[in-house]
Amino acid sequence: MATETSLALSLVIPVYGSELVLPELVSRLQDTLDSLPAIRGSYEAIFVCDCSPDRSWQVLTELAAQYPWVRGIHLRVNAGQHNAIMAGLARARGAIIVTMDDDLQHAPSDIPTLLAELDKGRDVVYASFAQRQHAAWKLLGSRLNDKVASYLMKKPKGLYLSPFRAMRASIARDVLRYQGPYVYVDGLILSATRNIGSVTVAHHARYAGDSGYSLKKSISLWLKMATSFSIVPLRLTSFAGMAMAGLGFVLAILLIIQKFTLDRMPIGWSSLIVTVLIIGGVQLVALGMLGEYLGRVLLTLNGRPQYVIGDTVGLPEERA
Repeated sequence: MATETSLALSLVIPVYGSELVLPELVSRLQDTLDSLPAIRGSYEAIFVCDCSPDRSWQVLTELAAQYPWVRGIHLRVNAGQHNAIMAGLARARGAIIVTMDDDLQHAPSDIPTLLAELDKGRDVVYASFAQRQHAAWKLLGSRLNDKVASYLMKKPKGLYLSPFRAMRASIARDVLRYQGPYVYVDGLILSATRNIGSVTVAHHARYAGDSGYSLKKSISLWLKMATSFSIVPLRLTSFAGMAMAGLGFVLAILLIIQKFTLDRMPIGWSSLIVTVLIIGGVQLVALGMLGEYLGRVLLTLNGRPQYVIGDTVGLPEERA
């Protein structure tokens, strides 16, 4: 892990399916960063190719040969956006680290805005967007994620947890202390500091290609947040169990009263089946939640890696 901060700024950018975007992204990054006197000549961009199925790694290799500040990390197995960010953070040498997407929906020209807010004494600054260029299901999922994060992780009200963020190297070091395989970077940041700012910037349409962030990956990320930073899901299943037990107790009393007040008991196969299905469903949900926690504990104890590096470019061997 790189601990020295020999540069002013490091960018960490996960890459997946962006062979057509990378040349334009690198060009815009250089134009923006060279326009900042405090940053010019003292920055790097670490692109983490998350086992992309296209030619992204070949393009990164070519760009690293053309731009001395471009570094590349190629992961052997797809690890996910947050795990890929951890791979980049571990090798970043900047006093300030910016993370962003690779599709130019996050404009490099907005980086100075994040840095200006960070200079006000913040530990971390997130970019928020007045209007996001995402599909409707993704926007709905984002709102749900925001509500859940506010409840489970005590996220500050109004803070949008965007992948476009700037942080100090000291916060990155705190984040890197987490060694488990199920990474949720925003949860680790919220565990390290509450001195967090936010700036509003524009959100742009994807420059080229399609997003690799599917509904399945969104659900997986939500589970990481829910089970890695809170035991609330376990408590909810306990409360559900107690509620069902209480309902059963009340129904039992009603049935006893009914037995003594009516000549015959009504045949209630429908209600019986419904009750069995409800109780069985609650039990399965509880078992599933317990299994989710136990499975994550098992894989963590077995030392499952966050990521596996296959190759690097532009990085000295001792940092690879």
